[in-house]
Amino acid sequence: QVQLVESGGGLVQTGNSLRLSCAASGLTFNRCTMGWFRQAPGKEPEMVAAINWGGGFTYYTDSVKGRFTISRDNAKNTVYLQMNSLKPEDTAVYYCAAQGTSGPLSQRAAYDFWGRGTQVTVSS
Repeated sequence: QVQLVESGGGLVQTGNSLRLSCAASGLTFNRCTMGWFRQAPGKEPEMVAAINWGGGFTYYTDSVKGRFTISRDNAKNTVYLQMNSLKPEDTAVYYCAAQGTSGPLSQRAAYDFWGRGTQVTVSS
Protein backbone atom coordinates (compact mmCIF):
# COMPACT_ATOMS: atom_id res chain seq x y z
CA GLN A 1 0.00 0.00 0.00
CA VAL A 2 1.43 3.33 -1.06
CA GLN A 3 1.62 6.00 1.60
CA LEU A 4 2.77 9.59 1.20
CA VAL A 5 2.96 11.59 4.41
CA GLU A 6 3.61 15.31 4.29
CA SER A 7 5.01 17.36 7.14
CA GLY A 8 6.51 20.78 7.77
CA GLY A 9 3.57 23.05 7.14
CA GLY A 10 2.63 25.88 9.45
CA LEU A 11 1.95 29.57 9.91
CA VAL A 12 4.69 32.00 8.93
CA GLN A 13 4.99 35.67 8.13
CA THR A 14 5.62 37.10 4.69
CA GLY A 15 9.23 36.69 3.66
CA ASN A 16 9.94 33.71 5.90
CA SER A 17 10.74 30.15 4.91
CA LEU A 18 9.35 26.67 5.38
CA ARG A 19 10.60 23.25 4.36
CA LEU A 20 8.05 20.61 3.53
CA SER A 21 8.89 16.92 3.61
CA CYS A 22 7.09 13.97 2.13
CA ALA A 23 7.96 10.47 3.35
CA ALA A 24 7.00 7.73 0.91
CA SER A 25 6.46 4.04 1.46
CA GLY A 26 5.00 1.14 -0.48
CA LEU A 27 6.56 2.10 -3.80
CA THR A 28 9.91 1.93 -5.53
CA PHE A 29 10.75 5.48 -4.60
CA ASN A 30 13.96 5.77 -6.58
CA ARG A 31 12.03 5.03 -9.78
CA CYS A 32 9.22 7.54 -9.17
CA THR A 33 8.74 11.06 -10.37
CA MET A 34 7.54 13.11 -7.39
CA GLY A 35 5.57 16.33 -7.31
CA TRP A 36 4.19 18.98 -5.01
CA PHE A 37 0.78 20.49 -5.63
CA ARG A 38 -1.23 23.05 -3.73
CA GLN A 39 -4.83 24.07 -3.44
CA ALA A 40 -5.99 27.36 -2.02
CA PRO A 41 -9.57 27.83 -0.81
CA GLY A 42 -11.95 28.27 -3.72
CA LYS A 43 -9.26 27.58 -6.31
CA GLU A 44 -8.30 24.71 -8.55
CA PRO A 45 -5.34 22.51 -7.56
CA GLU A 46 -2.08 23.87 -8.93
CA MET A 47 1.16 22.09 -9.66
CA VAL A 48 4.02 23.70 -7.76
CA ALA A 49 7.11 21.64 -8.51
CA ALA A 50 8.23 18.21 -9.65
CA ILE A 51 11.40 16.17 -9.78
CA ASN A 52 12.26 13.09 -11.78
CA TRP A 53 13.46 9.84 -10.23
CA GLY A 54 17.15 10.74 -10.31
CA GLY A 55 16.78 14.41 -9.46
CA GLY A 56 18.28 15.53 -12.74
CA PHE A 57 15.12 17.14 -14.07
CA THR A 58 12.86 19.54 -12.22
CA TYR A 59 9.81 21.61 -13.01
CA TYR A 60 8.48 24.74 -11.27
CA THR A 61 5.38 26.74 -11.88
CA ASP A 62 6.26 30.33 -12.80
CA SER A 63 4.98 31.87 -9.58
CA VAL A 64 7.50 29.97 -7.43
CA LYS A 65 10.60 30.01 -9.64
CA GLY A 66 13.57 31.42 -7.77
CA ARG A 67 11.84 31.00 -4.41
CA PHE A 68 11.06 27.29 -4.09
CA THR A 69 13.40 24.34 -4.50
CA ILE A 70 12.38 20.71 -4.83
CA SER A 71 14.84 17.98 -3.91
CA ARG A 72 14.85 14.33 -2.98
CA ASP A 73 16.81 11.85 -0.93
CA ASN A 74 16.31 8.41 -2.43
CA ALA A 75 18.10 6.77 0.49
CA LYS A 76 15.43 8.16 2.81
CA ASN A 77 12.46 7.80 0.44
CA THR A 78 11.75 11.47 1.00
CA VAL A 79 11.08 14.47 -1.22
CA TYR A 80 11.40 18.04 0.02
CA LEU A 81 10.11 21.45 -0.92
CA GLN A 82 12.16 24.35 0.38
CA MET A 83 10.03 27.48 0.26
CA ASN A 84 11.73 30.83 0.69
CA SER A 85 10.45 34.40 0.49
CA LEU A 86 6.93 33.21 1.17
CA LYS A 87 4.01 35.39 0.16
CA PRO A 88 0.37 35.43 1.29
CA GLU A 89 -0.61 34.04 -2.11
CA ASP A 90 1.38 30.89 -1.28
CA THR A 91 -1.22 30.07 1.37
CA ALA A 92 -2.72 26.68 0.53
CA VAL A 93 -2.83 23.02 1.42
CA TYR A 94 0.27 21.44 -0.08
CA TYR A 95 0.09 17.87 -1.36
CA CYS A 96 2.81 15.43 -2.24
CA ALA A 97 2.18 13.13 -5.20
CA ALA A 98 3.94 10.26 -6.94
CA GLN A 99 3.80 8.83 -10.42
CA GLY A 100 3.30 5.09 -10.69
CA THR A 101 4.69 5.07 -14.21
CA SER A 102 6.80 7.72 -15.87
CA GLY A 103 4.91 10.62 -17.36
CA PRO A 104 5.24 14.35 -17.91
CA LEU A 105 6.52 16.08 -14.78
CA SER A 106 4.05 18.93 -15.06
CA GLN A 107 0.88 16.98 -15.82
CA ARG A 108 -1.41 16.47 -12.84
CA ALA A 109 -3.09 13.48 -14.46
CA ALA A 110 0.25 11.64 -14.54
CA TYR A 111 0.33 11.36 -10.74
CA ASP A 112 -1.24 8.24 -9.28
CA PHE A 113 -0.69 8.51 -5.54
CA TRP A 114 -1.40 11.42 -3.22
CA GLY A 115 -0.77 12.41 0.36
CA ARG A 116 -3.33 14.03 2.63
CA GLY A 117 -1.70 17.42 2.55
CA THR A 118 -0.18 19.91 4.95
CA GLN A 119 -1.44 23.45 5.52
CA VAL A 120 0.80 26.40 4.76
CA THR A 121 -0.43 29.80 5.85
CA VAL A 122 1.51 32.98 5.14
CA SER A 123 0.39 36.07 7.00
CA SER A 124 0.90 39.56 5.65
